[in-house]
Formats: sequence, C-alpha cells, structure tokens
Amino acid sequence: MDKQTRLSQLAKAVMERGVIDLDDVVREFGISPATARRDLNSLADQQLVVRTRGGARAHARSGDVPLRFRTSRNPGQKHAIALEAATMVTPGMVVGLTGGTTTTAIAHEIAIRAAADEAYLETPVTVVTNAVNIANDLTIRPQVRVVMTGGAASTSSFELVGPLAMLILPSIRMDLYFLGVNAVDFDSGGFYTHVEDEAAINAAMVQAAARTIVPADSSKLGGAAFARICGFDDVDGIIVDAGAGADQLAQLRALVPVTVASR
Repeated sequence: MDKQTRLSQLAKAVMERGVIDLDDVVREFGISPATARRDLNSLADQQLVVRTRGGARAHARSGDVPLRFRTSRNPGQKHAIALEAATMVTPGMVVGLTGGTTTTAIAHEIAIRAAADEAYLETPVTVVTNAVNIANDLTIRPQVRVVMTGGAASTSSFELVGPLAMLILPSIRMDLYFLGVNAVDFDSGGFYTHVEDEAAINAAMVQAAARTIVPADSSKLGGAAFARICGFDDVDGIIVDAGAGADQLAQLRALVPVTVASR
C-alpha cells in the first residue's frame, strides 16, 4: 500500500470511529510506530485529525466531508472512484468540482494527495467549486487555492445556484472538471440531476472546462432524474466502480471513454 492510499484509509478510519489509538494504527496498517506517528502528524497538519496522547481524534472542522462521505450510499464505491479521480490532478491545475457525495470524496482525496507532495506547496492546485462544504474543507489547506462561483445556497446539496453563480464562468477556464450526477441515462442519452438550478450551473461549468470527467458509482448507471445537464458527447470520460455490470460497461464504452476504479 502506497503512502497516499494509507493516509486516505487512515483518515477515513479516524473519521468513522471518532478516535484511534496508535497501537491500532500499527496493527491494522502493518506499519511501525514511528511511521504511524508520522502519518497521524501528516493528517493533523491538514487539520483532518487532532493528535492526542497515544493517537488521534477527528477534527471538528473536517466534519462535513466525513459525515457526508460516511452516510452516503455506496461509500466504498465512491471512495474507490475518488482515489482514481485524484490521480488525474497534478500541481498547478485548475480543477472544477460540483457538489455531491462523490465529488466531496474527491475533494478529500485531492487534499490528502496535495499534503503528501511538496510540489503542491510551490504550485498549488486551484479548485473552482459551487459547493459550500467542499470550499469549507479545502480553504484551510495551504496546498489548495479555492475559487467559489457565488450564488444562492441550496440547503439540499450545499451548492450555490442561480444567476449569480453563472457570472464568473465566462471569465475562467478549468483544466479538468469533475461533474457529479444523479443519473446516467442511456435512454435519453445524457447526464441528469434532480434540480434544474443545479443542472444549469453544472452545464455552464462543463462549457468552461477543457476536460470533463463524470465520477458515477454503479447505482447511477441506467437511472433517471429530472433535469438534463449534458450529453455523452459533452464529456471526456466517466469513472465507475467495479460493481458496474458487463452490459452497462458495454453501453458506456460505446458512448464515452470508461475508467473502472478497482481500489
């Protein structure tokens, strides 16, 4: 297991349990006490955990990410997709993130990868988002520069929506945009969400991005939702989990490049 994957899994363990002992880290991850202390210190530097005598506890300010990550449907699949998505991000990139549980997990993984790589201190990644909870978590990371779209906050998704959210987009360009969706609709030929305001800002962000990748766990495949965001031709790829069926993968591969996250 590489360091970044170990840090991600360790952060997840602390957030799910609330606290963790150093001895548990050593035993569960098969590492030395010195390495366990360094890993916990690294997470503490990111304000993901608070070091305690003999272990660590979850950081209160990081509550949005683990809570939504833990209580979302299919957390294991979303975690695998997030790990895969984060490998596409490099120092200096401008990355867009919509709201949602999968993109929240991606933001979490970007923060961990950036903290583990000194190159991000010299050349931070810029994250453009309309998600209040993602901005809240990433703003405290020195390796990440956060740009918010503006707009009115949606209480259901923590996303900023409406006409004000659109004003900044003609003036910026993103290298990579992770578009969270509620449904990958094969019959209608596109990607959908439940709310028209969210669909509108998401579609505008697609137009402002050089590349758009859809992270979607297998429960979204073949589904239906109210508001269309864009078509298959408007995106550059999709990341799905290993639970996607053979027929679903065949349909997707006929429409768009597919990456299957297997971690």
